[in-house]
Amino acid sequence: MTDPTSLPNFPPPADEHPLRGRVLDALIDQGLGPDIDSDGDVAFTVQDQQLFVRCTEGDFQIMRLFGQWAISDAVPSDPLTRLATCNEITLQLNIVKAGLANDTLVVTAEHVVTQQSDVHALVNVSIQLVLAGVQMWHERIMGSDGESGPGAGHAGPEDGPA
Repeated sequence: MTDPTSLPNFPPPADEHPLRGRVLDALIDQGLGPDIDSDGDVAFTVQDQQLFVRCTEGDFQIMRLFGQWAISDAVPSDPLTRLATCNEITLQLNIVKAGLANDTLVVTAEHVVTQQSDVHALVNVSIQLVLAGVQMWHERIMGSDGESGPGAGHAGPEDGPA
């Protein structure tokens, strides 16, 4: 009889969180050391930022990569300005959505994933888009020339080409 501890480590059944397993593989391959948090989300750190992936299994598999950032006191406090800046980022970037939850900025990238989808590529591009969305939100709301608010410091249609 063989030692039970010498048996191979079998993967979980195919019907048990298959998308989350593919996401974990992609993050491990990138050296990002993912972990599963108490909500069942995949948590990882990249560029000193804590990000998460929520996988919805079912008829359609949806991968939602997101991060949450506390909004500092230096950011204009007007809720309409904050929301308008979220709207501007959501409309400008493909895949990315920005929103507010109290004094927290939430930026997400969501994909419907099929068996043929390249999850490694989706995870990689989603990380970059979410981080870019956060940076753009902050730049827009703070303005590059001391102004604040959506479009501050950026040429608009009435200003001619940028």
